[in-house]
Amino acid sequence: MKYLCLVYGVEGLLGAIPDSDCLDYDERIRKSGHCLASEALQPVHTATTIRVREGKISITDGPFAETKEQLAGFYLIEARHLDEAIQLAAQIPPAQVGSIEVRPIHQFEKR
Repeated sequence: MKYLCLVYGVEGLLGAIPDSDCLDYDERIRKSGHCLASEALQPVHTATTIRVREGKISITDGPFAETKEQLAGFYLIEARHLDEAIQLAAQIPPAQVGSIEVRPIHQFEKR
């Protein structure tokens, strides 16, 4: 089953995690065959949010919600079950200063 691991943290605290720790973990999880994709995101001030309401596009800077923790990156992983996904996510270095949301991927039925 596929899971999306969303990495959240306070941007100022995430900088405390050495890039080498993140790169080492990324290499390990890819070699294990569990990682399908992963990326770190630019800081939240570079984000743009769009909405379409009644055919009109609305554009705002940054994320819509004001929160202490911001989305910093993601891992798309393959795991046998939720417990395995949680074990893999717990090893993501930013989990030490932030949080990791583990969410199963929804499989659409083909018509």
